[in-house]
Amino acid sequence: MKILIDADGCPVVNIAVKIAVENKIECIIICDTSHFFERDGAETITVSKGADSVDFVLVNMVLKGDIVITQDYGLAAMCLAKKAIPINQNGMIYSNDNIDSLLFARHTAKKIREAGGRIKGNTKRKTEQDEAFERGLKKLVYT
Repeated sequence: MKILIDADGCPVVNIAVKIAVENKIECIIICDTSHFFERDGAETITVSKGADSVDFVLVNMVLKGDIVITQDYGLAAMCLAKKAIPINQNGMIYSNDNIDSLLFARHTAKKIREAGGRIKGNTKRKTEQDEAFERGLKKLVYT
């Protein structure tokens, strides 16, 4: 098992690396050239900027049983297909039971935006979200 982090826009990199180090799990941070991540205890792979460039590198690296941290539903779906375990930055574990409805909600939101509508953005991140992520990741690591 290893932990792979889709680090572009990921607010929980430090928490994930800390848990990986504590449990002696290989941790790989993948980001594009518009971000910079160097963390003790983790390998960083920087890829060229481009639509989904991080996603393609990550999905080509992931193996069955790996944990993937991402907020991208499409990437989560591809990881599920490879029998990996994706989790988002709020501790929600993606599964075959919830991925279809998440992808549909993303599609619907895109259609609304394309028609000129507005979707409410994310609120400021709260400590409780970090704590929920940490609990969720520890649950995956310890099982």
